[in-house]
Amino acid sequence: MSHLLIEVLLTLCLVVTAVVAVRQWRLSAALHRRHAELLGELRARDEETRHLVETRLPALAESLIQPSVPVPGLLHPHLESSTFGRSVQAAMGLLEHHVRAALGRADQAARATLAATMRGMQSLAGEQRHAISAMQRRYDHPDILSDLLGIDHMNAQLGRRAQAIAVLCGAWPGQQRGDVPLENVVRGATSRIRDYPRVRTTARPDLALLGRVVEPVVLAVAELLDNAARHSPPTTGVEVSVYPVHTGAVIMIDDGGIGMHEHEHRHATEILSGAQPVDVTRLGDPPKIGFAAIGALAHRYGFQVSVDSPSPYGGVRAVILLPTELLAHPSVPEVPTLPPPTPAPAALAAPAAGLYPQRRRRAADPALQQAQPPAAAAPPRSPQQAAAVAGAFQRAPREARTTVSPSPEGNPS
Repeated sequence: MSHLLIEVLLTLCLVVTAVVAVRQWRLSAALHRRHAELLGELRARDEETRHLVETRLPALAESLIQPSVPVPGLLHPHLESSTFGRSVQAAMGLLEHHVRAALGRADQAARATLAATMRGMQSLAGEQRHAISAMQRRYDHPDILSDLLGIDHMNAQLGRRAQAIAVLCGAWPGQQRGDVPLENVVRGATSRIRDYPRVRTTARPDLALLGRVVEPVVLAVAELLDNAARHSPPTTGVEVSVYPVHTGAVIMIDDGGIGMHEHEHRHATEILSGAQPVDVTRLGDPPKIGFAAIGALAHRYGFQVSVDSPSPYGGVRAVILLPTELLAHPSVPEVPTLPPPTPAPAALAAPAAGLYPQRRRRAADPALQQAQPPAAAAPPRSPQQAAAVAGAFQRAPREARTTVSPSPEGNPS
């Protein structure tokens, strides 16, 4: 009996030992798995932290300067919903906020500096223009006048560049004008570029532009003409066509340059739309001001500019669409109308035929008429002769103003 009891107790001890061993093994396995999970999560967080510092934050800062730069996400997506993932996103948002604020302050400071500098340059360019005009009135030597014309043209180009930079900084583009025909708008823009002899214009004289948008459109056309001339061979021309369309008028500029790639088209379209403000600190080296200034003007004054179609000459076709609201009808001088003649009274009516002698016109004798020789065509003037003639025209009124004429009493007046 005692032997059987001992066996039962031993069996119970073995069962309890086995249960405890299985339980300990399960606990140990669970602890090992938890330890492995914690180690994996710690390793993932370490990798995520390294990825944040080395990759994500620099990409985020670069994307704020170049929007086309992608910002990578988390290496381990399962951490996105965790406290660690939310903390990482909060850190990136905080960095983005502070970087945007710093960039905004830098852009405002750069705009203020450039605007003040360009105001000074525009003032100096205006004073230089007045000085050149005074010298043109003072001197009449052909060589001096030719040099002054060249200096005046270079001064106009300098003024255009300063004007474009000032427009980017939010300044007023220029003086207010009256309504101007579109043909004169294109001519004014042509006079502000270096390669103006290469520009050929075809325009209708019955299209005019409102005075408040004349200077902005002149500046936009000048920048497009300068871009077309600089990016095409010097032996080719730049064709400008002005014609009406259903929604207004179009100024179309065709060049024979190398054209643009697809990504360049997309980038130019985005800039020319003017929808996004341009940071003046990110215009490149050297800075690309032309398209940015055109986009700012187009967005501010309500016309559209596109360069997304090829030119028939192999280059780029730039199109400026001026809506009807910006066009003016050229004034036509009114012809005075005379009142209809009043009929003569019966007493003053013309006498009947035959009552008085009548004077009759006789035909001219052909023998008395001599054939007049055709006038000989004047030979073309040289630049020196043309400058001399211009100097004579400028000198004549000045001499007339300085001449002292005697008064009726015999004393100088």
